[in-house]
Amino acid sequence: MTPKPPTGTRAAGRRLWSAIVGDYELAEHELQILREAVRTVDVIDALHRVAGVEGPLADSSQGVRVHPALVELRQQRITLARLLAALKIPTEDPSVRAPRGVYGIRGTA
Repeated sequence: MTPKPPTGTRAAGRRLWSAIVGDYELAEHELQILREAVRTVDVIDALHRVAGVEGPLADSSQGVRVHPALVELRQQRITLARLLAALKIPTEDPSVRAPRGVYGIRGTA
């Protein structure tokens, strides 16, 4: 049985969900990571729409600044990259190297 995407998932999130669950069988902890990735993709899509309508700059009490949606968009992209890296979905392109910057925690013994 194919798992269902989270309630309220929008088009961008549904595309990501379908692409992954259509090709991979995920354990429950992996499904939870995917659920958060799907929600993040939907937030990214919404932030793109806001920035597209309102433009990249916004007036503030400190003057003209980068639109807050773009600042949050950057943070959400970082979050999405980390969530997708945590899923460890293999790439079918042998020229693509494994993601860098994912390191185990070192303990002191």
